[in-house]
Amino acid sequence: MITESLKTLFNRDLSKLKVEIESYQNENSIWIIDKNISNSAGNLCLHLMGNINTYIGARLGNTGYVRNRPLEFSLKDVPRTELIDKIENTITMVNTVLDSLTQADLQAIYPEIVFEEEMTTGFFLIHLSTHLAYHLGQINYHRRLLDC
Repeated sequence: MITESLKTLFNRDLSKLKVEIESYQNENSIWIIDKNISNSAGNLCLHLMGNINTYIGARLGNTGYVRNRPLEFSLKDVPRTELIDKIENTITMVNTVLDSLTQADLQAIYPEIVFEEEMTTGFFLIHLSTHLAYHLGQINYHRRLLDC
């Protein structure tokens, strides 16, 4: 079933996100922006947590999560330990919600129009996984370039 594959991907990439945040030698470097790099690793991490907790947690899992997207990009200097807690809580939530989905749920239309047209829940979950992987790569590059 696709949910097992999605769980594997989300767990792999969220765990790697945790490793990336932990791997910064200088915690302050998590928040650096430079030249053409407009988003810090910290802000990308907050953005990913907001995105996943909104579209998987709140919409599919009824967690009650309320997103504040502008804060994902404007907050600064959130302690590394808080970012890691958010990642760990997100991993737990993703596993719980994905475990609850049936094949019929995956084939159903996602309960919100996100990209101007309807899509299945399964398709949108695949998109969310690739969105995570995209920003994870940016965070890895950010760390290797700017962690001083």
